[in-house]
Amino acid sequence: MINRYEVFVDNGGKPGELVGFAEQKRFKIKERITVYTDSSKSRVLFEFNARKVIDLGSGYEVTDAEGRRIGLFRKNFAKSLLRSTWHVEQPGWGTSSGAERNKFLAGFRRLWGWIPYIGEAPFPMRYHFDFTQENGAPVFSVDKKTWIRDHYLVQIQDPGVDRRLVIAQAVALDALQSR
Repeated sequence: MINRYEVFVDNGGKPGELVGFAEQKRFKIKERITVYTDSSKSRVLFEFNARKVIDLGSGYEVTDAEGRRIGLFRKNFAKSLLRSTWHVEQPGWGTSSGAERNKFLAGFRRLWGWIPYIGEAPFPMRYHFDFTQENGAPVFSVDKKTWIRDHYLVQIQDPGVDRRLVIAQAVALDALQSR
């Protein structure tokens, strides 16, 4: 009943150094995920918390090990009815928005749950999110790479965005949307 997240540096398409580790207990009333520097859980890298118990769009605060604010991310509830859309905000840097890259798959995924018997199974297709600044400049992307185990490739194009905030958003795409 626990989701486990391991974040590795890319080593030529293979996992390199472990840079983040988290476990998410399912069925929590108010979501809070702590990401550690490694699996010993001896040092906190960051954590993110739901601002409210029922959170249709208020967001998740991302804080460092000392509780200082790194930024926040939030789901755009209205746009997400057709295509999951998120906003990432970092103080002094700005806001970026990310949506599912493939509109067809986004729509098909929404219909999946309505298909008798089959809809009970996890959605088998990969998903991809692209995050951009308001001017269209790329910030980062999250690509689901496998079907059986959840492996994601996160690429950061904007060096100004805090890597911890990007990792928090990537984990949230899986943890909060039951991908």
